[in-house]
Amino acid sequence: MRFELTKEFFETLQGAISADDVAWIKENVCELHEADIAAIIDELEEQGAEYLYRLLDEDTKSEVLVELEEDVRERLLQSFSNKEIADQLENLDSDDAADVIAELPPNQVEEVIGLIEDSEAAEEIVDLLSYAEDTAGGMMQKEFMKVRMEWPVNRCVLELRKQAEEVEKVFTIYVVDEQDKLVGFLSLKRLLFAKPNAPIADLYQNKNMISVKTGVDDEEVAKVMEKYDLVSVPVVDLQGKLVGRITIDDVVDVIKEEADKDFQMASGISEKVESSATVWRISRARIPWLLIGLLGGILGAQVISGFEGGISKVPELAFFIPLIAAMGGNVGVQSAAIVVQSLAKGNDQFGSIWKKIRKETLVGVINGLLLSIIIYAITLIFGTPTLGLVVSISLFTVIMFAAVFGTLIPLLLDKYKVDPALATGPFITTINDVLGLFIYLTIGMLLYGL
Repeated sequence: MRFELTKEFFETLQGAISADDVAWIKENVCELHEADIAAIIDELEEQGAEYLYRLLDEDTKSEVLVELEEDVRERLLQSFSNKEIADQLENLDSDDAADVIAELPPNQVEEVIGLIEDSEAAEEIVDLLSYAEDTAGGMMQKEFMKVRMEWPVNRCVLELRKQAEEVEKVFTIYVVDEQDKLVGFLSLKRLLFAKPNAPIADLYQNKNMISVKTGVDDEEVAKVMEKYDLVSVPVVDLQGKLVGRITIDDVVDVIKEEADKDFQMASGISEKVESSATVWRISRARIPWLLIGLLGGILGAQVISGFEGGISKVPELAFFIPLIAAMGGNVGVQSAAIVVQSLAKGNDQFGSIWKKIRKETLVGVINGLLLSIIIYAITLIFGTPTLGLVVSISLFTVIMFAAVFGTLIPLLLDKYKVDPALATGPFITTINDVLGLFIYLTIGMLLYGL
């Protein structure tokens, strides 16, 4: 049954912690799924979080540690000795252990690794720490099942039994040659039905074998696994040697992090922040784009002041300034969002910039004509035919420009290796606001002969 953290449960838990009611906590909290326990600890104050965490058994502690929010985990680790940290790392998969230890201060990392009793596990963690965090090497885990192609089936089964002690989830059995180079994978069904002395070389498959190199970007890994519907993918080094595997749970984390980052960037937040982050960090993440918005507002004011004489003679022009600015920004963000989504899925490799611009231009023509006719009819009710022409022509022009601009900017940013998600935020909105005002007031001055 799915657990839901309610206000009543949380208040009862806080009371149990205050009363040192260990029996209630073990019965109602310690038996929950690790992710649910982590969600509870994330909400507790520092002392309560440490108290609850220390009541967990050793295996559960390690799993909960991985699930915690980064800032909560950091505070919790500060309360532990290096030996306690080392003991918990031994119960984790190598990739999770490396992620946790990478968050420690540099002067503490070496001591903690030195206290890990399992020398093989310590070597694996050190190896993983040598790769950049956002690469396949940094994502992979060293626990996987592999067999040699020259082994007979009976030896293969014995070796797999030994390896299974270290591998929690078995998705694929990989086949390597004498140099440990990946050559294919072994079907469990074929292994079970094979004769004991049959060589693995006659059983393994190498058709459509998908792998990634250690230096591949984590986003590219996610695209590969999504495209080929993989639950795990082998990782090889530059020589083609099998060095690890990446499982679907790690890729889901990458996809979520990228989605969060793009959403925050599109919303005008320049760095990754959690809702629990400090006021200063949240402010620091938001201020760059607020400054751009402020600059855009100043430029917009300058544009309006440049047409002050004309506006004073035709004051009704000022009534539609918010409409023009809002429509330009909205259309630009819509166009940019479609392109950014296409780029994120990797669907742009066969498309040209001009093809996308033509398509968005056609969309702009259709939307612009429809909206311009509507606004012309509405303007006639409250104003003059000339005002209706000014507003409708301006709206059509602004929509066309915003559609093209919203398409072009993310494509150019992607071409020059800048995150195109920038184009869906205040950046493109501000530019469209300023240029939209300029287009509107210029057309107004021309049609009114000012």
